[in-house]
Amino acid sequence: MNSDLIKKIIEGALLAAGKPMDIARLESLFEDEERPPRDQIKAALEEIEGDCRGRGFQLKHIASGYRLQVNQELAPWVNRLWDEKPKRYSRAMLETLSLIAYRQPLTRGDIELVRGVAVSSDIIKTLQERDWVRVVGHRDVPGRPALYATTKQFLDYFNLKSLEHLPALSEIKDFAELDPELELALGVDANTEALATSVAANDEVVANENDVLDDNQSFALDRQTDGTEPVDSELEVQPSSAQDYE
Repeated sequence: MNSDLIKKIIEGALLAAGKPMDIARLESLFEDEERPPRDQIKAALEEIEGDCRGRGFQLKHIASGYRLQVNQELAPWVNRLWDEKPKRYSRAMLETLSLIAYRQPLTRGDIELVRGVAVSSDIIKTLQERDWVRVVGHRDVPGRPALYATTKQFLDYFNLKSLEHLPALSEIKDFAELDPELELALGVDANTEALATSVAANDEVVANENDVLDDNQSFALDRQTDGTEPVDSELEVQPSSAQDYE
């Protein structure tokens, strides 16, 4: 089998698969008697990668294998193919995911120790349902807390071949800079949309509740000063802490 045909077969398979394919999966496309050497398959992949330069798509080598994907800079236009708005995640979720990625494996308590606030169960649940984080064991201490680490799907989503390709911490000025990366998914997971929306709205919920509490407190004081209600010197309204929503 000539190299040009091998290249066409691999290119067609990558387009049809709709998911990453590793070398072993590409080898399985060929019968035993016609299967090319692995070096020839890798050479075909390099040619395909070169052919994609300057095009609207590229061949990307990630943790699960090779895939053809739209260039990242075209996401604002390509995303218009879908009616759903890109998901936006809260700063708390971005910080939690970043800590797991850079310090894994670690427990929920480890995350809370660094962030200084409690980690919402919804955050961990969302990360697990997105298959970005999984339990890899339990720490041998009282309570045996779960140890969390990132998954191969996490690497695939962020176009990483391995954890060694994570950007250096010194290059990340603000965790919020990761947010646009999270908006580049061209599909929507209906099972996590509600959770992600709920988490992203935390700041607004806290702000709205505090506004309501302020209004209630002002109303109570007005009633006391206009004589319609006895003054209670012990009256005190305790607003909810933002930590309750993180």
